[in-house]
Amino acid sequence: MMTSAQIRSQFLDFFQSKGHTIVPSAPIVLKDDPTLLFTNAGMNQFKDYFLGNKKAPYNRAADTQKCLRVSGKHNDLEEVGVDTYHHTMFEMLGNWSFDDYFKKEAIEWSWELLTEVYKLDKDKLYVTIFEGDEKEGLPKDEEAYNEWKKYVAEDRILLGNKKDNFWEMGDTGPCGPCTEIHVDCRSDNKRKQVAGASLVNNDHPQVIEIWNNVFIQFNRKKDGSLEPLPAKHVDTGMGFERLVRVIQGKQSNYDTDVFTGTIAEISKIVKKEYKAGDDKESIAFRVLADHIRAISFCVADGQLPSNTGAGYVIRRILRRAVRYYYSYLDYKQPLLFQLLPAIATQFENVFPELNAQKDFVARVIKEEEEAFLRTLDKGLRKIEEAMAQSQQTKTINGATAFELLDTFGFPIDLTILIAAENNLTVDEAGFKTEMQQQKNRSRAATSLETEDWITLIDDVSNKFVGYDSLETKSNIIKYRKVTAKGKEQYQLVLDTTPFYAESGGQVGDTGVLQFGDEAIEVTNTKKENDLIIHFTDKLPAAIETAVTAKVDTARRKAIAVHHSVTHLMHAALRTVLGKHVAQKGSLVNNDYLRFDFSHFAKVTNEEIAAVEKMVNEKIRENIPVVIKSMHKDEAVALGAMALFGEKYGDIVRVVIMDPGYSIELCGGTHVGSTGELGIFKIQHESAVAAGVRRIEAVCGAAAESYINEQFVALDEIRGLLKNSKDIPKSIQYLQSENSLLSKRIEGLEARQLVGIRNELLQQDEIINNVTFVGAIIEVSNADALKKLCTDLKSHLHDSVIVLCSNIDGKAFVAIGIADTVVAAKNLDATRIIKEQVAGLIKGGGGGQKNLGTAGGQDVSNFKTIIEKVKSLL
Repeated sequence: MMTSAQIRSQFLDFFQSKGHTIVPSAPIVLKDDPTLLFTNAGMNQFKDYFLGNKKAPYNRAADTQKCLRVSGKHNDLEEVGVDTYHHTMFEMLGNWSFDDYFKKEAIEWSWELLTEVYKLDKDKLYVTIFEGDEKEGLPKDEEAYNEWKKYVAEDRILLGNKKDNFWEMGDTGPCGPCTEIHVDCRSDNKRKQVAGASLVNNDHPQVIEIWNNVFIQFNRKKDGSLEPLPAKHVDTGMGFERLVRVIQGKQSNYDTDVFTGTIAEISKIVKKEYKAGDDKESIAFRVLADHIRAISFCVADGQLPSNTGAGYVIRRILRRAVRYYYSYLDYKQPLLFQLLPAIATQFENVFPELNAQKDFVARVIKEEEEAFLRTLDKGLRKIEEAMAQSQQTKTINGATAFELLDTFGFPIDLTILIAAENNLTVDEAGFKTEMQQQKNRSRAATSLETEDWITLIDDVSNKFVGYDSLETKSNIIKYRKVTAKGKEQYQLVLDTTPFYAESGGQVGDTGVLQFGDEAIEVTNTKKENDLIIHFTDKLPAAIETAVTAKVDTARRKAIAVHHSVTHLMHAALRTVLGKHVAQKGSLVNNDYLRFDFSHFAKVTNEEIAAVEKMVNEKIRENIPVVIKSMHKDEAVALGAMALFGEKYGDIVRVVIMDPGYSIELCGGTHVGSTGELGIFKIQHESAVAAGVRRIEAVCGAAAESYINEQFVALDEIRGLLKNSKDIPKSIQYLQSENSLLSKRIEGLEARQLVGIRNELLQQDEIINNVTFVGAIIEVSNADALKKLCTDLKSHLHDSVIVLCSNIDGKAFVAIGIADTVVAAKNLDATRIIKEQVAGLIKGGGGGQKNLGTAGGQDVSNFKTIIEKVKSLL
């Protein structure tokens, strides 16, 4: 039986024999495409070729591409692990034609590879073609139909609708009709009973699509209309995991050697046997085997788990996996990170970036697991409280379910599961309402509405000349209007531009577009795939006239200073801390630089001093900054550092600052020699994520300003101290004196609280056998209010206490309820705080059933609050 590695190699070898260039996978995390968070299809890295923005360096290509589908239009997350063939991260085998061959060759070669190379049974294969769509004005794909008739009986050529046989990457972009190949993996007996044709595209687990030939010939515009592309292309994709399943004769993708090694590792760790069933335990094995791949490769490609964007997607996948092993495999400690060695070894020859960073990736995953496992315990306690409060209604309300997700990271399906085990339901409609409100808030904050491009000059690509020139004559190729947060702006594309587009951590240039006497300010420059886009607040009156594009020279120089010194600092960090240091993110602007790097401990003051010393020595050496373009293999042989998660072409730009010190692949702008950097100073060092540290630093004029500010501050401190000659000694004296005074104040406050407590004990009322104390008092801080409330409870039986205080103009309220009253009267301090108090003080709060606190802006309703709580008795 062929291994998965052999199957992958045969695919690439076959298309290489057909004149295709074998290209590496693009990173799974996208950086320059605002329409996507992740590579979700093999065609993503070729999008500019399809749109005509850039000419492909080859007419034919083939690859295996890392893809992720867990968000947006293509979202398979809920099926993962439940069925046998959906995945989060998967490999997409693809062959591509850029205005070269079309339907005839694509169909011929796909049939040849499947039936003659892989030897699949022709009687088990079906094909689909696009039936056309009257509303779109699209006819049936007769060309594909006629080609398939050469190889397949007509009753095996099935018509597919727009949903199944018209491929679109998103709401806008390249698209076209497609023809799919499906395979019937059922037994001979079952195939005789029910024809496979009736099961194609009907979600049958054994009748599955394995190959999709997309014929890209349209561009979907923002208004929904279709326009023909300048040239026709072929975009094919074959799910690697499904292909291996079919060739190896398995009934599930998870039974192939793509996953069996990982499942064996899981089994060894949890000491349970995988049974390949439909029960929750079996599903958990499959979920973990799938999810660890997605998490690992995304982290290796530079995307750390976080609370926003692509990072949040990774965190959600990780937490979904943790939930499965915690709930269904009864494993209560980090598990995923233990799978890294097996995954890294499995893919070291096809995706070596994971193996090269396996220790770092494992560290990140382990700390994420530990954090969520701590949260999971808190969440379980929270859901126990929610269930106790829901015994009458038998329903956990939607707001609580949303809080469990939003605050504790609890997936809604976990909340539903635990509720069901306790004979409760969840208000899913209410939960969805809360989710939608959050999405609306998020969308309002970040939404960007773009109109269609208005093209002025056809078939012209934009050229960047900003390495050599900061001013150039140009013309506008196309433009469009965009609206973000209610503000209208315009995006302009020039045929030639000196403006550097935000990329590789370096911010985009600003400057001016001069149209005759009219000057239009460029507020930012960004990339959309490989298209350089200039942002302006208005359009010129004569938009079709020639323009002079001028970059803000002083700002560009300050940015270049910070970019060049980043290279020197990176090399210094690797020398001082070790060769494990690798860039994990950066920001380079005119004011400062921010540099994230892999390192597992805080950088000490001595290490920071050593890095600063080394960088400043290199600055004083006035080393020429040599920039060369060369083949990638030559650059690697030279010792150039490449960044994980970046996509490099065959020809790369190499920045050399002393061949024995710093050689990096870099597309940014730089100074001519290190002497131009002046002086370098690190401002801050901190933790960003597990195994990732951050340094913020300044260089050149910004460093000079920073140092001068420090001296001014030091002079001010000297003026405030008695012994200005020995500042540390003076500060130590002040700290000692402050500590002594604080202890005295604490003692006085404690005696004051005892006095207030004794007064309040004389003011208690008995209401329905409950002792009630309600008062407006003066205390110095909210903690004192809380302490006093607790102290009163300990001196009273069956009590309810409400204390209010105006502290520095802000309202603070504490409510204490004896445990006996909580049980007997069904009172809950937290609920009272949220429902009765928070609105009246224009604030919020929380706590426990027997003690709740709140803070707010309005101090005028204290008497009303006391009467409200009193009325509950």
